[in-house]
Amino acid sequence: MRQSSVRGKRGRRATVPEPREHGEDDSPPQGEGLASNGAGRRPGGRLRPKPKRSRGVRILRWTALTLAVLVLGGAGAGYFYYEHLNGNLKKADLDLGDSKLGRPEPNAAGQTPLNILLIGSDGRNTAENIKLGGAKRDADRKPLADVQMLVHVSADRSNMSVVSIPRDTRVTIPRCTDPEDGTVYPKTVGPINESLQYGGPGCTVATWKELTGVYIDHFMMIDFSGVVSIADAIGGVPVCVNNNVYSHDSKGHGSGLKLTKGTHNVKGVQALQWLRTRYGFEDNTDIGRAKAQHMYMTSMIRQLKSGTKLSDPGKLMDLTEAATKALTVDHGLGSPKKLYDLGNDLKRVPTKRTTMITMPWVYGEGEKYVLPKPGDAEQTFSLLRNDISLDGKDKKKPDATPKPTAPKDQLPVVVQNGTASTVLGPASGRASEITSELVRLGYAKATANSVLISQADTTVLYPGEDRQGDGLAVAKALKLPKSAAKSSTSVQEITLVVGNDWREGATYPKAATDDDSKTPESADALNGEQKGCMKVNPGYSF
Repeated sequence: MRQSSVRGKRGRRATVPEPREHGEDDSPPQGEGLASNGAGRRPGGRLRPKPKRSRGVRILRWTALTLAVLVLGGAGAGYFYYEHLNGNLKKADLDLGDSKLGRPEPNAAGQTPLNILLIGSDGRNTAENIKLGGAKRDADRKPLADVQMLVHVSADRSNMSVVSIPRDTRVTIPRCTDPEDGTVYPKTVGPINESLQYGGPGCTVATWKELTGVYIDHFMMIDFSGVVSIADAIGGVPVCVNNNVYSHDSKGHGSGLKLTKGTHNVKGVQALQWLRTRYGFEDNTDIGRAKAQHMYMTSMIRQLKSGTKLSDPGKLMDLTEAATKALTVDHGLGSPKKLYDLGNDLKRVPTKRTTMITMPWVYGEGEKYVLPKPGDAEQTFSLLRNDISLDGKDKKKPDATPKPTAPKDQLPVVVQNGTASTVLGPASGRASEITSELVRLGYAKATANSVLISQADTTVLYPGEDRQGDGLAVAKALKLPKSAAKSSTSVQEITLVVGNDWREGATYPKAATDDDSKTPESADALNGEQKGCMKVNPGYSF
């Protein structure tokens, strides 16, 4: 694999493995009827103003009309077109690992968060992708997951958080089994973008689950040509640079992106170039590229929510056609209807409550790769696991501490070992050890459950809001933060799950004050309504 340079905090340059970008061995491609006056007539001939329809109402009307044509067309063209769209979609298994990580518990209203992994593949497996991606020598290479973003939608759909990870982040890739040929890839350590080569997107999902402790419901993967076709169908996405930029140098580095200072509506090949530009933005590393991708995504969301494409049935069908052809999804999303339902779910989130960040990171040895930043990265993942928004605007709950329903010596508590990590391996005996500690603390009816599960955070589950006082009392006795106590419909008694954050000892290793609900500053957050210009690296200006 070729090595490319990155610059450290003090200006030092180091090498980072990087598949070739477009242009490194090929030149970059060069890429209504009459308007109503809105008035009616009152008796006597006077004009009566007609109430204006909001854009949202018009969009809803057209979307409903188009869906009716596509889905409710009976046994005629509508049915066959729906089947055509269904055939466009490519499907793959969601998780190729052995994780025992369970779905998050519903909140008091019965709602659960939604987590979707977005993957951008650099595969050159078609003539079109070779043309767009360059590096013909990589045509037979398995694709790498060069763009990875975890989309977390809150349980109440009030906010959305998007977390990118630098593609050269060194992580543990768990054991994965290829569903096509049964090849078993053993656990290894390497750049996270290589996870796609160990059986497909399901191994990238398994890697994220082990890294973050976040349960992932779905994935969506797109390649070079898919980015181009969707960008064309949308009609372009506005982006901005603070100076002239040309992502190209004498050594062939660069995506080929060439823009003058200011705002441009990029689509097709130019949109792909924007998303792939590394040489030309900020410090010429993957960190700047991730920020450019965030700007593109927030702008695209604003573009789609403005209704510029969804108010026209023909354009909406073009977008639907492009999207279904471009995507590889898990079987749980493997139909146009399911994608439509997902889209309806996502559009409930206000743009102003969308936050995009890059996982906090530090350079590894010799600055040849990056690692999750100790403390900050885990704090970020903890916010996702606990469904806390990254914008810090969640409504504060009353700080009430209801009383327990029974004395502690009469309160049954079930203790379960949640340390079944496929990366670290289970920590044996944890349920028995913490049960003994609870008995010592006066919880005489504490018992151990022998079923092993996987969970990142230690939690105390209580069956219904009327038992909250019991859950909080157990959490306090073990010096757990208040946030560790959670309502659950899946338990009958107070249930303590000892997570991977407490793999040894009878004393919880984190202080109760560690219950921090703030996003680390190192995450470099971008709000969905925030507009800005990418900073151009002076070496790639003209």
